[in-house]
Amino acid sequence: MRLRKKYFEQGIDSFEAHEVLELLLFYGIPRRDTNETAHELINRFGSLAGVFDADLKELESVNGVGRHAAGLLKLIPELSRLYISDVIGYNDTLNSTVKAGNFILPRFIGYTDERLMVVSLDGKSRVIGCDVIAVGTVNEVALSVRTVVEIAMKNKAVGVILAHNHPGGVAVPSNTDIETTWQIFNALSMVNVCLLDHIVVAGNEFVSMRESKKSKNIFKINDGI
Repeated sequence: MRLRKKYFEQGIDSFEAHEVLELLLFYGIPRRDTNETAHELINRFGSLAGVFDADLKELESVNGVGRHAAGLLKLIPELSRLYISDVIGYNDTLNSTVKAGNFILPRFIGYTDERLMVVSLDGKSRVIGCDVIAVGTVNEVALSVRTVVEIAMKNKAVGVILAHNHPGGVAVPSNTDIETTWQIFNALSMVNVCLLDHIVVAGNEFVSMRESKKSKNIFKINDGI
């Protein structure tokens, strides 16, 4: 196959978007010309990211794409999330908003539903735990204050950073986000754990509630991340 030869000789950076899909589909749909299917996917979903973020059933509905090929395409963002998270690891010290955001952002790659994450830190702001504790719809996560406290105590955390995503939305904390953050802040204070920040993620952007005008007063008694 010409694209496979091109990949081994030049790498993926020289590929057009449809060529990337054509090469991937070659491994998911063997012994078939996948060029037309690749073009149809780009036309329907608009971009590589649009294809990879599409629902499994939507992908299967495209002419030429079956369950195996759709599953292969859905693997890409999943693998990307695991790869980047593994590269970043737990080695960094999250003592700034930028570091916290950069640690958290890749951990939401590919998710199309809301998820709530609790990042537990020790006394030197090193990560000692990273737990997804709730999975919801695209509009809400059923958040349990008790679960956040239990996770922090289980990890023997000194500080906690919350994070959740707004799939398809904007990285702006809602009034509900602010109210819930207040509740968690107070609950963690009762067990001598500091809520250091709550990061809201949307796409490749994040907003720190600690630095947001709407919610920064929640964190004013803490000295910093």
